[in-house]
Amino acid sequence: MTDDRKAIVPVWMLATGEAQIPALTGDEPMTAERLAELRGVLAVLADHPIATLEAHPLPDRLDRGSGIPLDAASPLAKHLTELLTQSARTSPVAAKATAAGEGLYRIVVPEKVAAQLGQGILRPMAAKGTADGIHGALVNSAGRIAAQATFEPVGKAAAAGAVGGAGATAGVATAGGAALTVAAPLVLMAVAVGVSAHADRKRQQAIDHITGLLEQLHEQKLEDEYSELDGCRDAIDKATALLLDQGKLGVSLGVDSAVHAINTALGAADRRLAQWRAALDKLPDDKPVEIGTLTKSFPGVDDQEGVFHAHLELAALAIALKRRVIVLQAVEHAQEDPDNLFTNFVRALKRDQQRLDELESSIAGVLVRLSKLELARPHARRPVFTTAEVDRLMRTAHRIHKLGDGVATDGRPTDVAIEVARDKDGSVVVFPALPA
Repeated sequence: MTDDRKAIVPVWMLATGEAQIPALTGDEPMTAERLAELRGVLAVLADHPIATLEAHPLPDRLDRGSGIPLDAASPLAKHLTELLTQSARTSPVAAKATAAGEGLYRIVVPEKVAAQLGQGILRPMAAKGTADGIHGALVNSAGRIAAQATFEPVGKAAAAGAVGGAGATAGVATAGGAALTVAAPLVLMAVAVGVSAHADRKRQQAIDHITGLLEQLHEQKLEDEYSELDGCRDAIDKATALLLDQGKLGVSLGVDSAVHAINTALGAADRRLAQWRAALDKLPDDKPVEIGTLTKSFPGVDDQEGVFHAHLELAALAIALKRRVIVLQAVEHAQEDPDNLFTNFVRALKRDQQRLDELESSIAGVLVRLSKLELARPHARRPVFTTAEVDRLMRTAHRIHKLGDGVATDGRPTDVAIEVARDKDGSVVVFPALPA
């Protein structure tokens, strides 16, 4: 993205219900820092969550492979088109920014809602080439998101239509001079697709890792577990496409059998986690551990292509697939009551995400505990160790200590950003949800 100090970025404030807030902003432009502060204030004062929508130019180079494409007739694309069309009639800034028909739109959902969406889905994904960067479509070469842009509120924009045609959640709420577009359907669908895209990306990462592991291991039982899990993808992909087009799920899609396979895999992950914890509890806290003792409880932990690592990837795959199923269930539940979209959606997500968050956090805890173990030199009658023994000890110690690298144990909620690329024909690509 071009670093343009004169760029003007329109910002819509999207309420997920009829909200009453004091006057916090007028029509004056604001900085990115002030906009971030405003989001925090709105999250505290508003009766319903307030999201913000920013309009940016579409970058020349944009990797769409990680996103979920939706055609112009999909609910999300239609809601966005209606919002932009109505806004252009009343706001010169919005009209200029959307005149090209294409753009990159960034919806930021407040921390209050993010906490209810589950901690695991919102952990940052490190960008390539930087230790602490966050991957995102709007990140420029300096790692800053629209750092030099000026943000200008769009006042009194007309609302996007509600999912299913219901109008109870659409409208403009004006409180103390601040115009809020009540657009729960737009926010809901953006969050749903963004969270689903994020989970699918995690699924693909797990598949990439486990495929190589199984090729080396030749473990039939693990291959069967993997095949059954990977076989769920087709049903989940079809169900996702159907629900995002406001269709109804049927038995013929095979979602029920896919959920059974995923739950079976999660049960296996729970059992393995319990075994790992019990094995760690038996190890002495103040003494080094021999490699043989460690590998007996954690087979393959000393080998990057070992069984232990395959079990970790199977658990990651099951968690990612389950997160997609939860989003499907939440969207279906919300669409059954179109007059109360966002509340139902968040409630359904929160209830089922907790178990996954706990499982993911517990596995991370095991990896951290393993990474802190001190390995003992092997017992031998000879006073001198061979070069092979020394090499194995050093190699294993290095691999064990690296288990804790990149493990996210901090589940504090953060604002969630969903980036949507819109083409001239009205179709969109929704990218994985990220911490804002």
